Amino acid sequence: MPPALPLPLAGHRFLIDRIDDALIDGLALRQRVVASLTARKQRDGLPLRDPAREEQVQERARRRASRRHLDPADGERLMRSAIDCAVAQQQRTGTTQASAADRAAVPANTWRRRLLGLLPPPQRLALPLRAVPDAWQRRLLESVTRHVLQVPLRAGKLAFLVDRRIAIEVTDLDLRWVLTARADRLGTCAGDAPAEAAVRGRALEFLLLASRLEDADTLFFQRRLALTGDTELGLTARNLLDQLPWESIPLALRIALHRAARFAATARDAHAARSAPAAGVRALAVEPVTLRPLA
Repeated sequence: MPPALPLPLAGHRFLIDRIDDALIDGLALRQRVVASLTARKQRDGLPLRDPAREEQVQERARRRASRRHLDPADGERLMRSAIDCAVAQQQRTGTTQASAADRAAVPANTWRRRLLGLLPPPQRLALPLRAVPDAWQRRLLESVTRHVLQVPLRAGKLAFLVDRRIAIEVTDLDLRWVLTARADRLGTCAGDAPAEAAVRGRALEFLLLASRLEDADTLFFQRRLALTGDTELGLTARNLLDQLPWESIPLALRIALHRAARFAATARDAHAARSAPAAGVRALAVEPVTLRPLA
C-alpha cells in the first residue's frame, strides 16, 4: 500500500475530484476520436465492432495496470466501460444517420422494396445454378479465396488445412464446395467429395459473414450458420476468418461483397414483407375458435 499523503480530508477529496475530471476529459476526447472512426468505417463499409481489436485494447489495459502496480482486472474493467461507451456512441450515430437517410428516401425505398419483392427467392435459383459445371464453380471459388486469403496464405497460416477438407454448404441454393490446402495455395475438391467438417447455412448468411456486416459469433450463436463434423478443424478455420485483416482484401472485392450482402438482405426483407399479409390471412382463416361456457 502506498504511503498516505500529508493532506487533510478536504485535500484528498480535491485531488480525487481533479483526477475524476481528467478521467471524464479523457473519455470525452476518446469519444471524439471514436466518432471520427465511426464515420470512416461507415464510409469504407466496415463493421462497427472489431472483437479482435477490443481484446487487444483490453489486454493492453491489463498490462499497463500491472506495470502501475494495479490489479489487471481493474484496468480491464475500466477499459471495458470505455469500450461500452464507444459501442453505444457508434450505435447512436449509425441509427441517427440511418434514420435520416431512411426519411429522405422513403418513396425510393418503397418502390425498390416492391421491385425486389418480385425477384425469385434463392431456392428458385438452385436449379439453374446446379446447371453450371462443377469445374467452373470450383475455378471461380479458388480465384475468390486466393484473393481473400492471400495474406494468411503467404504467412503459412493455412497449414492446418493441408491434406484436410472442409465443406461449405449453401442450403437454399443446394450448393456444396469442398476446400483443402495444397502447399502454398488453396484448392477445391469435387462437390460430392467427403469432408472432415462442414459449415452449413443460407446464401445470405455467408454473404453477411464475407462482407463483415455480421460477425461469425452472432451467426453461429443464432444458429443461422451451423458447424458439423470435426469441430476443432471448423473452429480453426472460423478463427482464421475472424482474424483476417479486412484491409488486406482487395478494395473492389470488399465493395462487391458489401453491396451484394446489402442487396440480398434488402431482397429478403422485401419478400418477408410481401408474404406476411398473405400468411396472416391464411392463419386467420384456419384459426380454430373455441367457445367456452360462461362460469
